Amino acid sequence: MPATFRKSSASAPRGYFRWEAAGLVWLAAADGAPAVGVVEVGEQHLDLVRLEPGRPTPEHAETLGRGLARTHDAGAAAYGSGPDGWSGAGFLGPLAEPLPLPLEPVPTWRALHAEQRLRHTLRLGRDRGVYDAAATRTVEAVAARLERGELDDPEPPSRVHGDLWSGNVLWTTTAAVLIDPAAHGGHREGDLAMLALFGCPYLDRVLAAYDEVHPLAAGWQDRVLLHQLHPLMMHAVLFGGGYVAHSLAVAGHYG
Repeated sequence: MPATFRKSSASAPRGYFRWEAAGLVWLAAADGAPAVGVVEVGEQHLDLVRLEPGRPTPEHAETLGRGLARTHDAGAAAYGSGPDGWSGAGFLGPLAEPLPLPLEPVPTWRALHAEQRLRHTLRLGRDRGVYDAAATRTVEAVAARLERGELDDPEPPSRVHGDLWSGNVLWTTTAAVLIDPAAHGGHREGDLAMLALFGCPYLDRVLAAYDEVHPLAAGWQDRVLLHQLHPLMMHAVLFGGGYVAHSLAVAGHYG
């Protein structure tokens, strides 16, 4: 039996660890970027294969980029669909305070992003007093443009990690491994935008290698901030501070 690492919490919402485990198994099944192996899952814990941390290298970054492209290309049943074996909403955010992640299958990314990501997070922010009426108008303007099809592209749903900030890539002695997913049917550019949001070692090598396997659609650079809006809003809800102004500045760019 492999050495294991246990994540546990007596206060985690019911199903939280099963959600994470389902996402890891689904990502691993794509035979793309490696995801940490699941050993055992319970209601209050998740046992994972223990990994040996290492330093980021250009070679591992390139392998990550090619692997992510293959993972995304494995696809999903629909935008907003959950990983195999999972039904209902998922979770997104730190273990100390995971927030609900709506997962209602829809035919387009614009429908998913407008209602289940931007408006959902806006409601959470309004409930916590993070976003006021003016902020609501700013975010609603982006959601309305999405619904009109002005900011969409015809990309089919990808099998995405869903929370791919640099801290959820564990660099080991042999590879860059995906951990802590919020996996679902989403937009490939969302994962890549998250990698860029807080900085990723050798990001240029990741993106170049990704583009070798699956060339990114024209104009993808112009959509990076659009894909970063939802995680910025989530950070505003969870942590407040400068994330509030940052998220509204990004929303204003598209509204």
